[in-house]
Amino acid sequence: MLLVVALVVFLLAPGPWNVVLAAVFAVLGLGELSLWNRSVRRRRKVVGTQTLIGKTAEVRVACRPRGQVFLEGELWEAECAAGADVGSRVRVLGVRALTLVVEPQP
Repeated sequence: MLLVVALVVFLLAPGPWNVVLAAVFAVLGLGELSLWNRSVRRRRKVVGTQTLIGKTAEVRVACRPRGQVFLEGELWEAECAAGADVGSRVRVLGVRALTLVVEPQP
């Protein structure tokens, strides 16, 4: 953002101030980018099916013991030992291959 400000100041400010202010904003902008880059690198990446564990899904095809559940905009194959009817809510306990292991929610 500050790099855009530096460009605008360079184009619109009068006299020698445009170069001075543009340089100041450019240095601040590069510092900002450096800090963002450093903070983003430290974050742990959370991806994959392990992120689904503990979430709540809705049963679309009855799980007796296998069926389908709708979770975060996607249909997943599911396995429920206790069984679950269409429309009921289930909680994801784990993942085997691409099949969710679920249990009915009370």
